[in-house]
Amino acid sequence: MQLRNKQDFWSGVMFVALGLGFAFQATSYQMGTAARMGPGYFPFWLGICLAILGAVVGLTALSPKAEQTDVGRFDFKILGIIVGSVILFGVLLRPLGLYLSLFILVVASSTASHEFSWKVALANAVFLVIFCWLAFIKGLGLIFPLWPTFLGMN
Repeated sequence: MQLRNKQDFWSGVMFVALGLGFAFQATSYQMGTAARMGPGYFPFWLGICLAILGAVVGLTALSPKAEQTDVGRFDFKILGIIVGSVILFGVLLRPLGLYLSLFILVVASSTASHEFSWKVALANAVFLVIFCWLAFIKGLGLIFPLWPTFLGMN
């Protein structure tokens, strides 16, 4: 067997590793049954499904019909921007509230794109702030600080 699609193969390996890791970690929680699920039930089966999906993706990369691709150079700058944006969101959530910290997260992480556009980044940020308000605040009723604490509007 010849490895034709290296992107799919290594993506499959990553999915298998993450899926098995999550499934293994979920075994430390009570499982329960399908009718009365414990806290480990859903993450365990989700990890197993992810591992199976990864195995399928990885094995199809070995097929003679698979498109031939190579894995490009890993860009640590992009990884740093994205991970840094998420960390910044976590740090800013309490003092700035959900709306401003999410807006900053989306705009900052958008700069990692090779096709960065301020117009698109700002439109995405506004859309995601509205979506998160609808989904998490109105829909699920979660409690987050919404505005900066110094405004006293929470």
